[in-house]
Amino acid sequence: MASPATHGEPEARRIVVREWEALPAGERSALLVDPDSEVRRAAALRQCRRDARLTTEVLRDPKAAAQALRYGLLTLADAERCVAERTHLTSLAENPSLPADLVERLATDPDEAVRLAVSLRTELDEPQSMAIDFTVGDRAREDVEWVRHGLTDPEVLRRAATSAHPLLRRTAAQSPHLLSDLLRRLARTEDPVVENLLSIHHPDTPQEVLMRVFVRLGGTFSAWTAQTHPRFPREGLAARYADHPDGNYRRLAIRDPAATPELIERLSHDPEVWTRQAAAGDPRLPLGRLREVLHVPELASCAGADPALPEEEMTAVVDRTDVPA
Repeated sequence: MASPATHGEPEARRIVVREWEALPAGERSALLVDPDSEVRRAAALRQCRRDARLTTEVLRDPKAAAQALRYGLLTLADAERCVAERTHLTSLAENPSLPADLVERLATDPDEAVRLAVSLRTELDEPQSMAIDFTVGDRAREDVEWVRHGLTDPEVLRRAATSAHPLLRRTAAQSPHLLSDLLRRLARTEDPVVENLLSIHHPDTPQEVLMRVFVRLGGTFSAWTAQTHPRFPREGLAARYADHPDGNYRRLAIRDPAATPELIERLSHDPEVWTRQAAAGDPRLPLGRLREVLHVPELASCAGADPALPEEEMTAVVDRTDVPA
């Protein structure tokens, strides 16, 4: 059977390069001398992580230099030259093979982005990282690679989630595997980005966090994600939000098990279409009103799926839409 590394299409061979570590040595060698320049470049960028000589060659390629500086195995001469010439310093600052003395020099670099990159290096302990002068934007979402690759590793998650570094905590918040103490700790950080990520990724995100995300973000996708989370609060929403000036909040009232049929019917006339649709699909909507909204175009599909609709009427709806039996 022909190897994917010798596939006739260059794009297929570039895809094969992504599995570099699993490829036999012969296939890696073939890809490094592939007739397609993009395939050769992709292969060299993977191989240079273990080959300093190849890294030196790749650094001459303007299209590959930044990535080679981030991941390639560096000679001392190349590292010192790139620091002196200020070549892609933010990439260089992440390189695992960067000598310790150059890491120290870049930790005080005048470029704040370089200092921030140094602060995220995996070998730095918490005091060393936090001693660096850096700032992180309120909405910054840059993933820290070594944390992202360790989102199932308890030790990595504990180190990141307990750090004072915002980007470490924000990356850790993407893990659904956080232990309960780390989840509680992140939920108390008062960091909106952390809260948003917890609401998306963790099945046990506290109700108060989910509610804060919803209140803060209104009708956005993140607010919708928080609202549909299985732990999103339900009790008491009708009393709190049925008369709220914002339709996003009025829609929450429909989630409340204590919401009355009268309230559901009132909300089926709401000015906001999303609120009307939620009411149209609620089984507490009185049958007379349910039959009415079946003929309202923007509500018909929600009403047709309402479990309170009698079976024969549901069948009639299906027949009208010509859905095959």
